[in-house]
Amino acid sequence: MTFIGPLAQAWPAVGPGMLLPPGRCLPVPPATDRATWAAPDTATMDGLRSRAAEDLKTPWPTPLASGYARYFRDGDRDGYEQVIRARHRRVARAAVLAVVTLDERWLDEVADGVTLWCEQSSWCWPAHDDTYERHGAVVPTVTDPFLDLGAGEVAADLAWIDHLLGARLDERTPGLRARIRHEVERRVLRPFERRRDWHWLGLDGRVHNWNPWIHGNVLVAALQLVPDGERREALARLVIEGLDRYVAALPADGAIDEGYAYWWNGAGRLLEALDVLAYASGGVLGAAPIRVLRETVAFPHRMHLGGPWYVNFADCAARSSGEQPWAALHREARRAGDEAALAHAAAHRRAGSPGAGSPAADSPVAYENDGLGRLVRALTDPGWITAAGVTSESWLPADVWLPSTQVFVARTAAGSSAGLTLAVKGGHNGENHNHNDVGSFVVALNGVPVLVDPGRPTYTAQTFGPRRYELWPMRSTWHNVPEIRGHEQSTGPEYGASGVVTSSGTTYARIGLDLENAYAAAEIRRWRRTARLDRAGRTVTVRDQWELAPAGHTPTRIHLVVAGRVRVGAGHAVVTALDGAGMLRLSWSPPVPCATTVRELDDPLLSEVWGDHLTRLEIDVSGLGSIGTLDLTVKEHHR
Repeated sequence: MTFIGPLAQAWPAVGPGMLLPPGRCLPVPPATDRATWAAPDTATMDGLRSRAAEDLKTPWPTPLASGYARYFRDGDRDGYEQVIRARHRRVARAAVLAVVTLDERWLDEVADGVTLWCEQSSWCWPAHDDTYERHGAVVPTVTDPFLDLGAGEVAADLAWIDHLLGARLDERTPGLRARIRHEVERRVLRPFERRRDWHWLGLDGRVHNWNPWIHGNVLVAALQLVPDGERREALARLVIEGLDRYVAALPADGAIDEGYAYWWNGAGRLLEALDVLAYASGGVLGAAPIRVLRETVAFPHRMHLGGPWYVNFADCAARSSGEQPWAALHREARRAGDEAALAHAAAHRRAGSPGAGSPAADSPVAYENDGLGRLVRALTDPGWITAAGVTSESWLPADVWLPSTQVFVARTAAGSSAGLTLAVKGGHNGENHNHNDVGSFVVALNGVPVLVDPGRPTYTAQTFGPRRYELWPMRSTWHNVPEIRGHEQSTGPEYGASGVVTSSGTTYARIGLDLENAYAAAEIRRWRRTARLDRAGRTVTVRDQWELAPAGHTPTRIHLVVAGRVRVGAGHAVVTALDGAGMLRLSWSPPVPCATTVRELDDPLLSEVWGDHLTRLEIDVSGLGSIGTLDLTVKEHHR
């Protein structure tokens, strides 16, 4: 049965003559359009040329069977994926240089990369492949390809190369385009059509970022590599139906429960796919506005703390380790007419990062890390290339309340990261990329998190397996929540916040929520947390009030995870924040004892954000009895 969602309700069905033919269907001119490619952005091209020249001195990155098997043997997935990403980057650099220069050296480099892909046993990432479950194999089963994020990425890159360089490849390397079509057909398009039990389709109602990411890549491949006709239209209809399931699942407030970092490869991928559909259909698909799409365009800037820092609940880093595809957000903000989102994206075009100082007019428009499609779109987007960045943070709202995920953000003043920012998460412990973190909060000083959510470590087989919550960053004990008589929070959608209320005004912002349902222990009768930002007093207060069953001798501690240098005294702690942001004084009343645990960070995904360690304060409230209250006060500290 065909799924009827917001897109199906707003759009006509894809039929004969609606889609532009291959060669004209993708929103970037091919290499034959020399007016477009005669003088692309200098800063971007200089960087690509320099890195591509170094590529020519080294062998191609080669994924090995032993690397594939490691995931099944010892859980390591990162080593293989890094090789795959390096190959994508090298092909992207060569492809853009071939388009711009038409130099045979770069055309041959592209042909080499394409052929290596075509000869690669699998485009799937081993962490996603079901080869072991279905065949007992730890290497790819080439007769039963799995369609995952990796396979979709290769198919789309090959389609972009075919679109951009098809005429030149026919002259230089006859037969290569036929090979592209053969491999994309057997690895991606045919499995997409014939096997409809892919978990990422969302047929069970649970959709996540794989859905738009894969559908968007399949769309590009189908539009460019399938000849005009009924099958091409049928593939487009299947893609739209799949995207529609994701759109239908987006909450009205546009929030993403996977967090800011996953917006780019979730909702962001959706918006890019819809943009391609609008172009390929001459505007017929996409003409009707859908409100939730505008709302999700605002999500990235609503989660911004300041500089490179963002609210990072779930599997997100508080500070991204690489560039994001800001050109894509800028384009969608223009389409949505969202001036705040537009300014947020534009700040990364000129200043490098918001608040970084004076504009740097020679910053690249995009990087090959973004993927070939995103790179060439940025290079041919005049609105992005000429975007005027700002050094202010005008897009920062005074308050954000996202009821679907129960995320609350309040800052001292709109349009500035100066002072304190409070972010609190309710929600439940069954979310996508979930951490057990109901009721956790972040406090930032001048845009830099000080009371923090650690984020996620490098992915391994354990990350998404049954032992996920043995990993310390996923457990509630390393979030800013209580450990109640030795009980951590439990996992599952039934464990969540209740009684959530928010209020805000010019002088304060406040959220209150009950946490007892996040724990499986019956002895926890009630735990009410109220967090408040006093804008006038420049203070954050967090009050915990509880009622537990009598007796019980296991300690109850309120945990606070802090980044920076920590000095603890009686009833207080002083934290020197990262990035020279200043100092915070934390004080608690009554002044009960506090112990500390230092967590050394040896995972680069964590240490690149927080440095070499995080510190956990363990405020012991056991002595306050079965019924008690603790008040935490956070304010800037001046020497």
